[in-house]
Amino acid sequence: MATKSVSTFLEMKAKGEKITMLTAYDYSMAKLLDDAGVDSLLIGDSLGMTMLGYENTLSVTMEDMLHHVKAVVRAAKQAMVIADMPFLSYHTTPEAAVLNAGRFIQEAGAHAVKLEGGFAVRDKIEAIIAAQIPVLGHLGLTPQSVNMMGGFKVQGKSETQARKLIEEAKLLESLGCFGIVLECVPAKLAKMISEAISIPTIGIGAGNGCDGQVLVIQDVLGMYDALSPKFVKTYANLKVAIQDATKAYCEEVKSGAFPEEKHTFKINEEVLEKLY
Repeated sequence: MATKSVSTFLEMKAKGEKITMLTAYDYSMAKLLDDAGVDSLLIGDSLGMTMLGYENTLSVTMEDMLHHVKAVVRAAKQAMVIADMPFLSYHTTPEAAVLNAGRFIQEAGAHAVKLEGGFAVRDKIEAIIAAQIPVLGHLGLTPQSVNMMGGFKVQGKSETQARKLIEEAKLLESLGCFGIVLECVPAKLAKMISEAISIPTIGIGAGNGCDGQVLVIQDVLGMYDALSPKFVKTYANLKVAIQDATKAYCEEVKSGAFPEEKHTFKINEEVLEKLY
């Protein structure tokens, strides 16, 4: 059972302590991140691109998500595990939204779910929270709405957009969300929103005025360069390290340098003689 929870998030905001969140999609990576002390692990629908090779998040299914959430849950000992609800898993009816959110909790063992939107999904959020399932909101750039938005663009730059974001943040707070991801929102607006609500904001491309930050782990480790968002900071270049190790392995196998005797197992010579 994780030691971090919904109440942890709220307490950290109250204390002014920043919240750390990273995406994770498999057991081994989740264990490394959990052992390193990250506060929360998000199984983002970004796995569609980073793990499954899709062009965007719209092709990700509930079955895709459940498979990866289960793996991360097995690894997490202290971090709070949050499952991203994929496209169309909560867009139809409140009943369908509750059933799908419930699968993440009951089948996969997640601690909470995240879903995108404000006014448009109000009834779904209400229904999920009424079913005693914690919800992390998501405003600003919402990738599942990329076709409606006309691409991946910064949100909230006009007065109308900015006012709507503030109103929707207050709405999500009133509905009972325990926090809100703010994606690609101007830093000063994100800070204003963070100060206007009592629940924590988790920024991604929204400046350090938010109560916490989230990044995709492949971006942090320099493993995925199909996209290079401005808001990403790369803390290691594992792409080169992994490729160099792979090339060295291939070269040693082809030359016969690997495996060496120390990598092999022995058999009694008397046994061998009987085989001739």
